[in-house]
Amino acid sequence: MNWDTAKGNWTLFKGNVKLQWGNLTHDHLSKIAGRHDRFTGKMQKAYGATRQVTEAQLRNLRQVKEFVGSHRDHVHRI
Repeated sequence: MNWDTAKGNWTLFKGNVKLQWGNLTHDHLSKIAGRHDRFTGKMQKAYGATRQVTEAQLRNLRQVKEFVGSHRDHVHRI
């Protein structure tokens, strides 16, 4: 996940974040405002997870998005 892009497009991006992590409230998402440090902190509080776990979840999300993006043409042809 490119955090500069997330920060710049936070209004559009936060809907996807809410779908992925439903425990994050509208207030959490407003305060995060696309900032990585705030995002991991709010996830830790909302889910009771460690920083390592939240970072791993973000890496997994990034890998899935990169995989889907790189295979988008192939998926549409099927």
